[in-house]
Amino acid sequence: MVDERKDGSYGTPQKYDPAFRGPIYNRGCTDIICCVFLFLAIVGYVAVGIIAWTHGDPRKVIYPTDSRGQFCGQKGTKNENKPFLFYFNIVKCASPLVLLEFQCPTPQICVEKCPSRYLTYLNAHASEDFEYYKQYCLPGFQKNKGVAEVLRDGDCPAVLIPSKPFAQRCFPAVHAHKGVLMVGNETTYEDGLGSRKNITELVEGAKKASGVLEARQLAMRIFEDYTVSWYWIIIGLIIAMVLSLLFIILLRFLAGIMVWVMIVMVILVLGYGILHCYMEYARLRGEAGSDVSLVDLGFQTDFRVYLHLRQTWVAFMIILSIIEVIIILLLIFLRKRILIAIALIKEASRAVGYVMCSLLYPLVTFFLLCLCIAYWASTAIFLSTSNEAVYKIFNDTSCPVAGKTCNPETFPSSNESRLCPGAHCQFAFYGGESTYHRALLGLQIFNVFMFFWLANFVLALGQVTLAGAFASYYWAMNKPDDLPAFPLFSAFGRALRYHTGSLAFGSLLLAIVQVIRVMLEYLDQRLKAAENKFAKFLMSCLKCCFWCLEKFIKFLNRNAYIMIAIYGTNFCTSARNAFFLLMRNIIRVAVLDKVTDFLFLLGKLLIVGSVGILAFFFFTHRIRIVQDTAPPLNYYWVPVVTVVIGSYLIAHGFFSVYGMCVDTLFLCFLEDLERNDGTPERPYFMSLTLKKILNKTNKRQVEA
Repeated sequence: MVDERKDGSYGTPQKYDPAFRGPIYNRGCTDIICCVFLFLAIVGYVAVGIIAWTHGDPRKVIYPTDSRGQFCGQKGTKNENKPFLFYFNIVKCASPLVLLEFQCPTPQICVEKCPSRYLTYLNAHASEDFEYYKQYCLPGFQKNKGVAEVLRDGDCPAVLIPSKPFAQRCFPAVHAHKGVLMVGNETTYEDGLGSRKNITELVEGAKKASGVLEARQLAMRIFEDYTVSWYWIIIGLIIAMVLSLLFIILLRFLAGIMVWVMIVMVILVLGYGILHCYMEYARLRGEAGSDVSLVDLGFQTDFRVYLHLRQTWVAFMIILSIIEVIIILLLIFLRKRILIAIALIKEASRAVGYVMCSLLYPLVTFFLLCLCIAYWASTAIFLSTSNEAVYKIFNDTSCPVAGKTCNPETFPSSNESRLCPGAHCQFAFYGGESTYHRALLGLQIFNVFMFFWLANFVLALGQVTLAGAFASYYWAMNKPDDLPAFPLFSAFGRALRYHTGSLAFGSLLLAIVQVIRVMLEYLDQRLKAAENKFAKFLMSCLKCCFWCLEKFIKFLNRNAYIMIAIYGTNFCTSARNAFFLLMRNIIRVAVLDKVTDFLFLLGKLLIVGSVGILAFFFFTHRIRIVQDTAPPLNYYWVPVVTVVIGSYLIAHGFFSVYGMCVDTLFLCFLEDLERNDGTPERPYFMSLTLKKILNKTNKRQVEA
């Protein structure tokens, strides 16, 4: 079975170059234009950040704002001692208008503390409780109106309800007692004019405004768990790091065993499946109704019905038998490719052992990605908060001027106030009509685009650096004696000095596709409410196509970066050479890809599962480490989930280095086969195991 194409369909094989001995050191700068574009884009990105930081005000995100757009609890303002936002009628927060305007259509003021008593304005108006009630009225309110006028003008809330602060906002202190929703000791409340309403309406308004009322208490308990278990979490992550390193080392000795055990297990499982299907088929023989065909039965929503048909088990048995035969045939014809893949994986373990500092490089990538994320997030927040306060007219009933902009200072004496006596001019959102405000959407898109570009550039830099280090290992004739002193640092310096433009080019292509995918997701969310089936179908097709395109570009970029690290060619040349080289060895590529995917999946499951089970038994007090025991926790799953997620990220970081090593050695191996023939002038650089599998030898070694 032939797997290499020698007919020129995918380019011509590499020719022998007597001067080539691994990554070329005397190289020139590549894709300079893209490097210039990246520099200009970064300068523009910095300018956008400066503009955003000049106009933005993140206090709009941190602090709640009252109906006049003033911050609650902000130092240096008249609301400095009033950190909480109080809603006059929180039931109105359940209105659909909240989703459109992002503001409840009810007056809101900043208060020192949330109400702790149940009190109506009708009762407090002529009693000694009025001074307490007055602090929840509009600033400057004077008792010179009747009750009906005060409630009509919205000067005071109709009723005060015991509330608790959540996210610096006052929400009713709702709790359940014997299955009945209550606020304090009440199941109903007055609307201020004598009529009583069920407390459920209040709950719906509170849910719309605050989400889950118990979230704050849950967050505090989780924080407490972290404060008493953080050092045990760190110990768990260190254990995951040690296990990841041990697994990579053991792959040098156990890779072949694990792969063949996996293959045998798959064959045995499929064989048992065939046997089980036959036993079920034989059991149903003679049973009433088991001979009904699938066509006659038709589609049934209860799929268990099909398990009572003999024809179903025959179909399962045929499918499993076909899969079994295909796997056995692949093993017969691809056994040599599987052996090559195993040998490359073992060689990658040796390479990582000689370049141990490569295992720490993911920390550099993580740090740079954190910088990109922090800059993008801060710029996005400043851009989104650089608008001006916009006030609109809100009214409970139909009003011809409802929704129009207004000025809160002049609204009481304006014509709009006379047209709608019950209307209010209150803060709606932040916006603006200037050129800068109209360009905010474009600046946000540019911010997202630059984030993708820089994040992909950071990942590309890491791939080129690791590829250069591991290529230095492969092309060293006498390993590790001929290995450079600092292969990782040398590769990093070459990547930044000569190939910033090529990295920018590859990451730019990927960033464009990712931004398009983000825009398609946004459009898809907007079209979900539409009934246009053709538009939904077209959107699904576009999303699928661009998803496939992103995967292909990532695969092409990864291999192009390896060729850049070795030869120092520009991005397009490297991508073309890498693609043709892989296509000339497509079956080897497929086998190696699946074998490494299985080993990485097995390693991640082993590491995450082991550490997760250990953390579970420890934090549930089922085991003790030395004399120490787990601290008392509110939720034992908090540290367990943290350890599991952290272990996965650590294992993924280690295996990402290992995967880059395998891919680099594989491309070098293919290049070695095409360039050299084993003569003293053109010796093979591959390991002895690979030579033995391929029946290749260096003639000088044979003579010796």
